[in-house]
Formats: sequence, structure tokens, C-alpha cells
Amino acid sequence: MSEAVLPPIGMLAELTHRCPLQCAYCSNPLELLKANREMATQDWLSLFDQAADLGVLQIHLSGGEPTLRPDLETLVHRLSDRGIYTNLITAGVGIREGRIDDLAKAGLDHVQISFQGAVAATTEKIGNYRDAHFKKIETAKNVRASGLPLTINAPIHRHNIDEIPAFIDLALELDAERLEIANVQYAGWALLNRNTLMPDRAAVEHQVNVVREAQERLHGILAIDFVTPDYFAVYPKPCMGGWARDAFMVAPDGTVLPCHAAGTIPGLVFDRFGEKSLADIWHDSTAFNAFRGTDWMAEPCRSCDRKEIDWGGCRCQAMAIAGNAAATDPACIKSPLHARMAALIEEATTSGGAAFHYRRIGSGMTNLAPDSTEAVPQLVPPSWPH
Repeated sequence: MSEAVLPPIGMLAELTHRCPLQCAYCSNPLELLKANREMATQDWLSLFDQAADLGVLQIHLSGGEPTLRPDLETLVHRLSDRGIYTNLITAGVGIREGRIDDLAKAGLDHVQISFQGAVAATTEKIGNYRDAHFKKIETAKNVRASGLPLTINAPIHRHNIDEIPAFIDLALELDAERLEIANVQYAGWALLNRNTLMPDRAAVEHQVNVVREAQERLHGILAIDFVTPDYFAVYPKPCMGGWARDAFMVAPDGTVLPCHAAGTIPGLVFDRFGEKSLADIWHDSTAFNAFRGTDWMAEPCRSCDRKEIDWGGCRCQAMAIAGNAAATDPACIKSPLHARMAALIEEATTSGGAAFHYRRIGSGMTNLAPDSTEAVPQLVPPSWPH
């Protein structure tokens, strides 16, 4: 490490991998955990107490679908008592009447609802769930009626990138405070479906212009956050603010990781809460310290003037594309493998639109969309020269 380890300020709590939707872009791992692997209520409460003691200021309650946990109100109440800001990230379907009000009374601060499309047909196609779009709209209205602020999350890919103007209109109609235009990050199920999801360059460039115009036009009316697409970038984003720099995530079984896809990096062993304290994991875990700071960097990152801006980019993306988690993120123009990104875009956009591998617990890498005979692609390519 090249700097002192500061307290984390943010945490993503994946309370469950269970979900009524089967989104082909889901960032959850391919090997989804069943309900009997989830931490019990008391374990989550203990973890949240330790997170508060460690300095965490905000916790995003996610999944899977977090409202499938019957103890969600109890968890929210404890976080509220500890002064931690809570954001519920939900698919917005299957939520019983009155539950949003119950969560608001428990102390919930914010709700974020994901829309797979700006129109019903797209939402149902991507999530593989009938009437999902209308159920989401109903939930969004319940959120606003409860007095809670609302964010609409729009995960963008080939099948909905032309719907961005409609996403903006939808967010305005639902009285959302914020719209997140989030280009899909290719990890988990999204990596498995990369060739089916990735848009072409012309669509991405048009998207950028549409978003920038809307940000200017709606300034002070609707906050529009834009998560840019790595594969089309010149420089990488600081993934999770930098590896184990100021945030972390917890899987349903209590495994603590620096980011969603960290488990795809061979050789790293991630500690489980309960076997070690959260403070011990944050400060002393071998996996957390593996890419923390800048000392681990090789050239061209080591001498780059951006090394404390993007913190090396995404280690999991380097693993998936370069075959080496310590390599320069290929999204960076300074990477020897930057041209590989263009090749992957070309491969995806000329692949003919294979069927989705829908997300399902228990199906893992062998899951295929109905009537598909397509072979499952290799997730981690052989090592490229670096």
C-alpha cells in the first residue's frame, strides 16, 4: 500500500440473491446463493453495528431482491438508529401493499427502482417477468406517496439504448429526484451475455449527446447521473472509488469483498463476517490489500499521472480481458491491450444477437434461454500478452 487505510464510507449489502426477475445483465455471480446460505437477521444486525463503528455512513440494501427478506424493516430500523443513511435498491415487483410505508416508518431514507426498459415490452423482455413494468410504476408511485425520495435506475445496453429520451420522460412523470443512466458493466451475468448486450459505437456516441443535452436542460429539475461504458472509454473509471479505498460489499452469506466481481480473481481468498470482525477484514485482509493504493501497480500505471484518479481502473475487468488482475485495465488508452476493447465491440456487434442466458438460481454457467442451443462462452479468456 502507498497510503494509510482510511475508514470506509459506503457499503453495498446484498441481502439475498433471490429475485423474481431474471435479468440477463445482472452483476450477481453466476453461482447464485440459495436462501439457506443467507445470513440470519442477528448476523446482519451485528454486521451493521460493526459497520457503523467502523465509520460507514451509507448502506445500499440490495440483492437479488432485498424485499424478499421478511426482516427488512428490522434491518432498516437498526441502521436508522445507528445514523446510517439507507438506500433500498429494488426491482419494484412483488412488494406487498403498505410495505413501502412500513419501511419509511422504520427509517428508510431513499428508494432506487431499476427499470429494464422505458416501455413495457423491453422491461418484460430483459427481466423475463410479465407485467413487471406496470408493477414498477405502481411501486414508484407508492414511494413518492410515502414521502421518500426516488431514483430511477436505467441499466443501458443494446436493447434499450434508444429509449434514453423515454427513460428521462418516465423519471419526470414519476417525480423522481434522480435518474441514473448506467451503462451495463460486464461482470457476472452481463459478462456471460456480453455479445448480446453490447451496443455499437454509433449508438453510444449518440447516447452521450442525448444525456448531456438533458443534463443541461433539466438542471435543477432532475439530477441525471451518467455511468459511462468502459469498453468505449479512453480512461477507466475508479472502480468502487478504488479497490478497498472507501467502500465494500457483503454477499448474502457474509463474504466481504471490495466489489461485485472480485470473486472472479483467482488466488484471492475473501473472509466471511463472523469468522473475522469487519474491522479486521477492512484493515488486514490479504485480498483487500492486494490492489489497495498504488504500490501494486506496474507500468504504465506506476508512473501515470492518473494513478490516484482512476486507481488503476477495474481489477476484475483486467482479469476478464487481460487474464491478469494486476494488468493495466484494457479500458485505458495507455494499456497495451486497449485495442482488444475495439475487437470485443466488433465481435459483439457482429455476433447476430444470440439468445439471452437468463439469470436463475441453480443454473450457473449452463443456463440457456428457452429453445437456445448456443454453447456457453468462456468467461475468462486465456492470458493475453501484457
